[in-house]
Amino acid sequence: MLSHLFENNRRWAQQVTARDPYFFQSLVAQQSPRYLWIGCSDSRVPANEIVGLAPGELFVHRNVANVVVHSDLNCLSVLQYAIDVLKVEHVIVCGHYRCGGVREAYLESSLGLIDNWLRHVRDVRDRHCARIERDDGEDAAIDRLCEFNVIEQANHVCQTTIVQDAWRRKQPVAVHGWIYDLRDGLLRDLQCTTTAAAEVQGTRRGRFDLS
Repeated sequence: MLSHLFENNRRWAQQVTARDPYFFQSLVAQQSPRYLWIGCSDSRVPANEIVGLAPGELFVHRNVANVVVHSDLNCLSVLQYAIDVLKVEHVIVCGHYRCGGVREAYLESSLGLIDNWLRHVRDVRDRHCARIERDDGEDAAIDRLCEFNVIEQANHVCQTTIVQDAWRRKQPVAVHGWIYDLRDGLLRDLQCTTTAAAEVQGTRRGRFDLS
């Protein structure tokens, strides 16, 4: 069953060891990443690869449409471990254009259980409908929703007790909102970085003011 995946794994391990005989030995040591990546589950967006980081250098949490919900204990546990235990300095919320989850939320498709999860993205669409809907077509509107969704979710990260407590004790934590373009493989900074609690008031002062 799935023997080709095991074969791929063996080939990969051999190639890595040939390049660096001590690679796997170094991974056994305690990880010490500086970054937490909160991204989409989309298989076309491999977090480590697109930022050129090796295993152990990027702590990763992924879900459909890169949503951060204050009741999601999975995401919050990752965030708390990353900040309180691993002492990451940067939390990166990264979405991507042509996101299937965002598209379905925009179109209000009925897919089953996941509709409840995508309700969070629909809320973003409803709040910023006037700025998302223009006269340049559906695809462009969905791309804008992808951007607004990233910024909203980054703001949710800033509002968690985990990040607020870190800032209160003067622990350096910066929260960033980025977006990845499948069409050219490039990341774009949405200019919504937050480094202190005072900056959260009014949500964002960058390219997208959500106040």
